[in-house]
Amino acid sequence: MNVQSKTFSAAVLAAGLCLAVTGCTKSDSSDSGGDSKSSAAANDNAAASQQVASPSAAGPGCTYKTYGGGVPKLDITDGKTVVGFSQSESTSNPFRATETKSIEQQAKKLGVKLIQRNANADVNAQNSQIEDMIAQGAKVLIVAPENSDGLGPALAKAKSAKVPVLTIDRTVGGSACTDFMAFIGSDFYHQAQIAADDLAGATGGEAHVAILTGTPGNNVTTDRTKGFQDQAKAKYPKMKIVASQTGNFAQTDGQKVMEQLLQSHSDINAVYAENDEMALGAIQAIRSAGKTPGKDVKVVSIDGIEQAVKNVAAGQMVSDIETNPRFGPLAFQALQDFYGDTGVQPKVIIKDGHFTADNAQQALDQGLVY
Repeated sequence: MNVQSKTFSAAVLAAGLCLAVTGCTKSDSSDSGGDSKSSAAANDNAAASQQVASPSAAGPGCTYKTYGGGVPKLDITDGKTVVGFSQSESTSNPFRATETKSIEQQAKKLGVKLIQRNANADVNAQNSQIEDMIAQGAKVLIVAPENSDGLGPALAKAKSAKVPVLTIDRTVGGSACTDFMAFIGSDFYHQAQIAADDLAGATGGEAHVAILTGTPGNNVTTDRTKGFQDQAKAKYPKMKIVASQTGNFAQTDGQKVMEQLLQSHSDINAVYAENDEMALGAIQAIRSAGKTPGKDVKVVSIDGIEQAVKNVAAGQMVSDIETNPRFGPLAFQALQDFYGDTGVQPKVIIKDGHFTADNAQQALDQGLVY
């Protein structure tokens, strides 16, 4: 067990809090359910203290005075100012359900007037919905992008209307404090490095690895792929990546792809899935191939949904690096800082949780997963 796992178990679980990162996944399964546990409110309250500004950030943060040539000063808690929230995907996905709930709860706590739209994984719909929220009177937007490169029309509309945009869990094209306010999310590259370390530890550093990559065209997939590849190349020369194919962040796709890879690469004995939904599909494919997940094929994943953490506790997965969807406190604190004197840094990273055989059951017992 590495130092990070020990730190999570002692410092986080004992305190009843969840170290967190953001992230984003696409799901066609609701195996783990859509509601966060009762401790989610406590985790939300703690989340604001878990933020870490990007090491590359320097100087004053972005404020309403410096954003894209300046925007009007607002008090988002006056009960009149409309804040728009654009969700990218269906809340049948437990990550998205918890993310939406966190935004709603914090808005209610602060007395913020919130309007919402859900694009259901359609980037064109998300562009239209963002423009619609602006037409409906939204003066500032929190956006969970469906695609990192596909929201140009909506961002252009927001900029022309002097409506600042805060992005969460995925980045968008453009420049911070010019085209969007800031990004709040996880260190996806570092998540992947931890996954590589875990898989190496479970295989003695010798493995034939299949990677199930996420949907092309977003920063999460790019960083989670590169982080794993770089770590494996730098530290584990006998851990060979023998196949890499997209499962589109979906359980059914992950299962189909894994079935094909096991047929074409009979030597695969380790899987790195870039989200839990694909990991769940991969486990089904491994079983269908007459192999035992956790024994014949080691599986590491990223997200931290309940079913995946249960699989870790049961020995069917090596580990699961958490992606925390509870953005509410950080998002609204960022908006208040933006309209105040503090400003918000271009990138705010939230710390990762890390579920292993040593702490997974305890995390489940304490309701620290979603």
